[in-house]
Amino acid sequence: MKLSTITSERKKAVWGRNILAALLVASFAVVSAEAGPGNGKGKSPRKPHHAKLDQALNEESEIGDDLDVIVELVDDSDGAARITASGGRAGKKLGILKARAGRMPRALLRRLADDPKVKRIHKDREVRGEVARTAATVGAKNVHAQYGYTGAGIGVAVIDSGITPWHDDLTANTRTKTGQRVTKFVDFVNNRTTKYDDWGHGTHVAGIIAGNGYDSNGDRLSIAPKANIIALKALDFEGKGKISDIIAALDWAVTNKTAYNIRVINMSLGAGVFESYNTDPLTLAAKRAVDAGIVVVAAAGNMGKAADGKPQYGAITAPGNAPWVLTVGASSSMGTTDRRDDTMALYSSRGPTMIDFAAKPDLVAPGSGTVSLSEKNSLFYTTKAAYLMPGKVRGLSYLPYLTLSGTSMAAPVVAGSVALMLEANPNLTPNLVKAILQFTAQVYNGYDYLTQGAGFLNTLGAVRLARYFQVGEKGDRYPNMKAWSGHIFWGNRRVSGGVLTPGGTAWLSGVQWGGTSTPTGQNIVWGENCAGDCDNIVWGNNGDDNIVWGNSSDDNIVRGNSSLTDNITWGSSADDFAEYGDDTAEIESFDPSVWEDLFEIPLMFTTSTTSGGGAQ
Repeated sequence: MKLSTITSERKKAVWGRNILAALLVASFAVVSAEAGPGNGKGKSPRKPHHAKLDQALNEESEIGDDLDVIVELVDDSDGAARITASGGRAGKKLGILKARAGRMPRALLRRLADDPKVKRIHKDREVRGEVARTAATVGAKNVHAQYGYTGAGIGVAVIDSGITPWHDDLTANTRTKTGQRVTKFVDFVNNRTTKYDDWGHGTHVAGIIAGNGYDSNGDRLSIAPKANIIALKALDFEGKGKISDIIAALDWAVTNKTAYNIRVINMSLGAGVFESYNTDPLTLAAKRAVDAGIVVVAAAGNMGKAADGKPQYGAITAPGNAPWVLTVGASSSMGTTDRRDDTMALYSSRGPTMIDFAAKPDLVAPGSGTVSLSEKNSLFYTTKAAYLMPGKVRGLSYLPYLTLSGTSMAAPVVAGSVALMLEANPNLTPNLVKAILQFTAQVYNGYDYLTQGAGFLNTLGAVRLARYFQVGEKGDRYPNMKAWSGHIFWGNRRVSGGVLTPGGTAWLSGVQWGGTSTPTGQNIVWGENCAGDCDNIVWGNNGDDNIVWGNSSDDNIVRGNSSLTDNITWGSSADDFAEYGDDTAEIESFDPSVWEDLFEIPLMFTTSTTSGGGAQ
């Protein structure tokens, strides 16, 4: 791989951590610090940082209203009592992290942090939701027709704003129009027991995953029209929520995954990134779900455009900044089912991630102008009235469909595709699911890897390869790889030139995506065997010719020396160019202004390093 060079035409530079951090900060609109931290009632002298408080809490004033916090504990046998004893109020138990939500007076935070049974305290930051052609564009309709897969029996947990009590497109029996494929509803916001969606976002997302198109006579058929929805309400009527409620929903999903066959979690939401994914309680909770065998899909965020309208990098939101999460950016089908005219949506957040500088998103899927289900008693039904659409069934008392755009709409396209893959091959692990999706994705010229990830979603290819791994026998030919990317991103490294097989150690449960070894110390290999007629190299299976690289003998990644493996190197210039290996591509200039009014949240990103806010 050639390094960036300086020419007379333009200058390029490989971003190091310091340079990149400076550029990222410069690209964001930062709230004025003159108001001071806290609620503006005054300031207190800044104290030395406490090792057990996260950055946001260390920078908070000790004057002002009480703060919502997440308290990680050595054990939670008496966590509530310890919070109370330190002057706070204990909230819900977050068993997935051995943690408790709570509310603490600012001046007493350090007293709680000094408790030897307290591991770490985080600010309970705000989370916001991210906001017919799609199924055809990604090939899901071909999956239905060729293989008969519909996601039947697969449980998809949607952590969002809830679910409509009834929609014809969620019926379990389309002939009799009876039953709903919403097999469970849990409310972490208001603790109500009956289904509702006062914002309308969760219903729209669920429809992208599992709507059967009843009210449109099949025109609005979704990706996995027979999948089951487990609706976990963690966002309120305005699309706002707390990290602790999201974690509680993740905890519930892991605990009940067997009872409801929860194989996928969709999180069309995002929070600001203020600490590493290795310490953020939200990303760590997502990791617990992945380690339990659940594929966690998250929206990349809608901050690909800076306040001046120009493309910006480094705005991936949490939990999509974590390597174990399947992070989805948004493309546009341009109003057609023909993939050849698809483009990237300029609003879609680009990598690398803040703090950790990791390559993201993992791939992109259609997210612009997406028609899905409406909820007539929601805020969206009133505020987005111009984008409501009628159905084709007589006697409907309301407009059953709504058009929205955003990475919120792209993530459930992938979640539904994963449901189809798991129906075809129930043995897939979360890592192998991600690898298949990346390997079969289609790379589009003109977009760098921090914009499109591994490429544009190819549901048909992903299901074909998943099915091949399940039913293929010796002598069966490997699926046609025409138009597939033929690569995966293992951490910040692009691995290509071989074929994907299910025998690698990289797909074992508990292996961190991008890691150098398994939990038992085995080297990571991406493939060990190929049952069919494989013309290409199987990664990691070249015998003595393997190139072993890493920091030590027991901290290596093994790969075949014939595979073309490139570091994902991000660079910049005044002309907004990015370089990857030998290829240089100009950032696309597609103007998404036609979609802006459809967003449920602003496109601009405003953050304050002192508030802990910044959720888009």
